[in-house]
Amino acid sequence: MSEFVAELIGTMILIIFGGGVVATNILNKSKGEGGGWVLVTLGWGLAVTMGVYAAGSISGAHLNPAVTLAFASIGDFPWSKVPMFISGQMIGAFIGAAVVYFAFLPHWKETKDPGLKLAVFSTDPAVSSPLSNLVTEMIGTFVLVFGLLFIGINEFTEGLNPVIVGLLIVAIGMSLGGPTGYAINPARDLGPRIAHALLPIPGKGSSNWGYAWIPVIGPILGGIYGGFFYKAIFDGVYSAGFWMFSAVVAIILVAAASIEIKKAHNQ
Repeated sequence: MSEFVAELIGTMILIIFGGGVVATNILNKSKGEGGGWVLVTLGWGLAVTMGVYAAGSISGAHLNPAVTLAFASIGDFPWSKVPMFISGQMIGAFIGAAVVYFAFLPHWKETKDPGLKLAVFSTDPAVSSPLSNLVTEMIGTFVLVFGLLFIGINEFTEGLNPVIVGLLIVAIGMSLGGPTGYAINPARDLGPRIAHALLPIPGKGSSNWGYAWIPVIGPILGGIYGGFFYKAIFDGVYSAGFWMFSAVVAIILVAAASIEIKKAHNQ
């Protein structure tokens, strides 16, 4: 199996299980309806674990453009492979979302709220505040990439690494997922959002393209900074990229906090 196909299959599996657990939790008349946030976070953690098991031995199982771009930015992955990996991830995410659509065919018409239907495919903020939502996605993906790298320096029993990565996803979801639904992966959000727009889902409503840039840009910025931060802290490599992204992240954080403080004062 080629690396392209491995990334496609791994990301497809991630979305089948991840999107599937959301559908089980929120679509009307599902036997798992109302399972709650813990079910969703555990389901996504297992989804990543299974995706990594499927693709890890072939491609390293990035399954996420933010991870691919972060690893390339710090010199741990060749830039020449980046377009191939991201293409596989996007196609796999789209196919995975389509599989979820078919798995829950009778439940789309039973679910009247178009927002719930969109939530099966892509993320949406609990409180709409674009810059703050961007910050949340940046932080979540920063922790993801930083975590993947510091997990990688530990030795585990052969075959255990995907489980540890899955636990990292569970931790991110439980701790940081509340504000935006923790996309932390541009392919995970954009591929299924495109599927939502194209599939004949009864009463589906808008795909909310006005928000779609946040779960793409936020993870890319946070993921790349997570890579540079790891290199600086663990390897002592304070590159120009580290200082540049430190400045960009600091500016975004201050701007977001200023906006929220002004909103609070105006209430």
